[in-house]
Amino acid sequence: MARPQHEDLIAHLTRTSPLDPGEAARVVAEVLSYYSETVEEFVRRRHGELKSRGLTNDEIFPRIAAELPARRMVPPELSLRQLRRIVYG
Repeated sequence: MARPQHEDLIAHLTRTSPLDPGEAARVVAEVLSYYSETVEEFVRRRHGELKSRGLTNDEIFPRIAAELPARRMVPPELSLRQLRRIVYG
């Protein structure tokens, strides 16, 4: 569940959406979890998602590189080679 310091956000969501407090707390917890991924976790997860959609690595790694700056904590710029090393070691 969301931590107590997010009670104001949960209250805001219940006022401005059809969510009840329990649902709003779960949404907040899920969003916080999503944005707490490390760079490595994000790269591996996105690689798996895009691979399952039939994309090739030549399409996947540039796409992941373009998505990284939009993350909550912007990581240092990683080369395509560094991204491949995260996935394949």
